[in-house]
Amino acid sequence: MKKIVIGIMSQDKIRQRVLAIARGEHKPKRNEPKIWFPSMKSMAEVLSDNNRALLKMIAEMQPESLTELADAAGRQPSNLSRTLKTMAHYGFVELRKENRSVKPIVKATEFEIHADAA
Repeated sequence: MKKIVIGIMSQDKIRQRVLAIARGEHKPKRNEPKIWFPSMKSMAEVLSDNNRALLKMIAEMQPESLTELADAAGRQPSNLSRTLKTMAHYGFVELRKENRSVKPIVKATEFEIHADAA
């Protein structure tokens, strides 16, 4: 399973970094984070204990649909779908449409965090 590198720094610094990249003033190195959060709190909400347990469950179980995962996790499909869409937005999960269902696929279960010193 792939390890994802996560960065944490203020929204202003994230914006400055993106603009510097767009202007060609900064070329991201291979080991630099590709996913950024503006605070530890916002990262902790997405990668909570429950959500990391969910990632592990998906990786081990490899469910064929959200319904199958919801049953195994004991969660409502709509609530689970919302959580997985958020995690998909950050690249932690892929939601692949197959036939008439959506199959969750874990992209990472390990995370390396680089935090800017405020």
